Amino acid sequence: MKEIDIQPLTRTAFAGFGEVIEMEAARNFPINSGKCIRYHDLAKVETTGENARPMISLLRGEPYTLPLELRMVERHPLGSQAFIPLSDNQFLVIVAEATEAGPGEPLAFRTKTGQGVNIGRNVWHGILTPLGTRSDFAVIDRAGDGVNLEEHFYEEPFLIR
Repeated sequence: MKEIDIQPLTRTAFAGFGEVIEMEAARNFPINSGKCIRYHDLAKVETTGENARPMISLLRGEPYTLPLELRMVERHPLGSQAFIPLSDNQFLVIVAEATEAGPGEPLAFRTKTGQGVNIGRNVWHGILTPLGTRSDFAVIDRAGDGVNLEEHFYEEPFLIR
């Protein structure tokens, strides 16, 4: 089984797969008579297809332990998918470049406190993978007509450590 090392999540390392959602280095300005700072336009919500619209959902995920075996990735051809943690818990973000034969070798990123991600439309990625304890997330993705989920099962699993 091939092993994949987990790396820190940075804007540069994740740029080919979507956006990192965080307050650091984000365009911001005061609102509400200076009582609030708005971190503005952190990710591009993508939707395409019949009757498409952005939707907001909440998820509660059970934690995973490391190392873990990765057997499957998925992608959403009709819209992006943003995961914004509602706690200080870390989570894994697993992505893979698209090749002519399907998804390539995965990359694994560990978030730091305050980071979320917006996974671009049609980008192969792992499932939601909280670490440590049960975690809640706000999810922004696409609602509408059409099939917006493709799954790929690797012939041999990868070990994420």
